[in-house]
Amino acid sequence: MVEAADFAASGHLPQPRILFAAAMAALFLFWAPFKTRAATSSCGTLRIVAAENFYQNIAAQLAGPGIEVRSILSEPGIDPHEYEPSVRDAEEVATADLVIENGGGYDEWMKKLLSASPKSGRLVINGWDISPVKLSDNEHVWYSVEDMKALAAAVTEALRKLCPSRAARFESNLRTFTASLDGIAAKIDRISKRFSGTPIALTEPIFMYQALPMGLKVLTPFEFQKAVAQGIDPPADTMLIAGEQVKDKKVRLLVINRQTADRFTARLEELAKASSVPVVEVSETMPPGKTYQSWMLGQMAAISGALGDEP
Repeated sequence: MVEAADFAASGHLPQPRILFAAAMAALFLFWAPFKTRAATSSCGTLRIVAAENFYQNIAAQLAGPGIEVRSILSEPGIDPHEYEPSVRDAEEVATADLVIENGGGYDEWMKKLLSASPKSGRLVINGWDISPVKLSDNEHVWYSVEDMKALAAAVTEALRKLCPSRAARFESNLRTFTASLDGIAAKIDRISKRFSGTPIALTEPIFMYQALPMGLKVLTPFEFQKAVAQGIDPPADTMLIAGEQVKDKKVRLLVINRQTADRFTARLEELAKASSVPVVEVSETMPPGKTYQSWMLGQMAAISGALGDEP
């Protein structure tokens, strides 16, 4: 398991960006008292702010209509690791009744915004902290079905505290959401039964939370994946190994996280296309027009299709 400080020390989130986030939050804190409304017990005035849009979508499904749920990051083209928050982001966090962050060093800028704008009674859920499934040096816990079940339970508990009058509705929404995750688990199980042991390549470790339960064998050196995730050059020997695995068709497919693409991942993609190795794209934030469930199922369908599974 890795702590947030380890990511900062490793360069996963450059220190200047952390300082920028803190500065933005501090700037808003100066004038926030003039704009922040008082806390209220009315459910209709509750505000939920999520760091990333997939958490926003999950929270909205659990909260139901009549509760405002917003996210700070929603554009798939933005690398969340390198995001620089704005004064508007600071305002969103400062006025929220419930904040959902991923944690684990992934969205360190959110921690800075929270600490710079304290609010009595505000609840904070950290996805990494409450996740039962954690992979070392891999903070992408939202790719795990079990972790999202735990997150959904935590969000529902927070909603019950903030709005006791709607407790029964929240419980019903939780049951519906949890049942909807069964479709994702069933798809993982199907791929595992048909393709367990199949070698694949990854540009970075985001997909490991699904590759492992699918039984897929990741051949790409982890140091290569980790370097791409951190936005640094991978060790030369790992690039050589990863390239040869793709070029020689030792892997059945290449999974690319488009939001952390660089010249090294572009080279792997070139080799894959030249060797007729299927390339499947995944993303860190949810594409527009999707729900968390449809996003995950769509990516899994692309994986199974590339492996030769029938619809």
